[in-house]
Amino acid sequence: MTAEVLDIQDLDGVGPVTANKLREAGYDSISSLAIAPIRELVEKAGLETSVAHKISKAARETIQTDFVTAKQLWERRKTLLRLSFGSSNLNTLLGGGLETQAITEFVGEFGAGKSQISMKLSIQTQLSAAEGGLEGKVLFIDTEGTFAAQRVFQMAQASGQDADKILDGIIYSRVYNSDHQILTVDHAFKICKEENIKLLVVDSILSHFRGEYIGRESLSERQQRLNSHLHKLLRIAQALNLAVVVTNQVQANPQAFFGDPMRPAGGNIMAHASTHRIMLKKSSQGLRVAKVIDSPYLPESETYFRITEKGVEDAVPRNKRDE
Repeated sequence: MTAEVLDIQDLDGVGPVTANKLREAGYDSISSLAIAPIRELVEKAGLETSVAHKISKAARETIQTDFVTAKQLWERRKTLLRLSFGSSNLNTLLGGGLETQAITEFVGEFGAGKSQISMKLSIQTQLSAAEGGLEGKVLFIDTEGTFAAQRVFQMAQASGQDADKILDGIIYSRVYNSDHQILTVDHAFKICKEENIKLLVVDSILSHFRGEYIGRESLSERQQRLNSHLHKLLRIAQALNLAVVVTNQVQANPQAFFGDPMRPAGGNIMAHASTHRIMLKKSSQGLRVAKVIDSPYLPESETYFRITEKGVEDAVPRNKRDE
C-alpha cells in the first residue's frame, strides 16, 4: 500500500475524531503526517504524546521514510527539477536554475531585486518544461505587501505570456504577523498538493519575527519558532518536489573591520536552514550583482543582471564587455 491510496483514517491509531483533529490542523495526508515532528502533532492537533508517536510511526512505515540506501537517495536526487530564471547568468550561478527539494534564500537590502526575482520566478514556474518552467502553480506568501499583481502582469505581457492566465496561476496570501505566517505554512502542504504548486515563495521570511520579538530576552523564543517554521518549509519542498524561495534582509555586522559590513539577518538558524544563499546588491550602471555566499556544492561566484520590463535579464558591466 502507498500514501496515494490510503486515507489518514486508515492508519493505526486514527479514528474519526482524531482524523478530524488532524485535518483541522492541516494534516490531511499520509505524507504530511510522516514528516511532521511529534511535538507539532501534539501541540497543533491536540493529541496525546503516545497517540502522536503511534500515528507518526504508522505513517512513516506506510511510505517507508526511515531508512534508505545511498542508491535510493541518488535515485531521489534524480527527480530534482530546475526552474529557469529567464536569465542565463542567474541560471549558471545556481548550477542550471533554481532547484526543487531545496530552500533558496535571496538576501539583500531594500531595492536589491529580491521581490522582482520572486515575481519573475512566479511567471517562469508556470511555463512548459521546454521553456524552462515547472508546469505548475505558485503559492506566494507576502509578509510586507511587496507583491504587485500589476508588475507581474507587466512582466508576463513583456515576455509574450498570457498575463491573465499567469495571474490565475499564483495563489496569494498576505500574512500580518508571525503566528499568521506560521499557520499559513502549516496549511500549505494541503494547498500545494491539491493545486500542483511547484514554487512556494515567502517574501520576506523574517519581517514579522524581527518586528515582534524585540530584545535579547525574546531572542531564544524567536529563533526556536523560526527554526520550526523553516524546517516545515524544507519538508514541504522535499516531500512534494517543489522549489521554496525565501527573501531576507541584511543587518549591520559590527565585527566586520574588513570586507562586507552587512550580513544576512536571522543568525545561524537561517544559515543552517537555507540550502543555497544568494546575496543581491545594487551595482553601478543600474545593474545588480548576485553572489553565492553559502551552498553545499555551488562555488562562491557572482554574476550581473538587470531589472527590466520583462523582469530580470542578463547584463554585463561596461568595463567587462571586452574581456
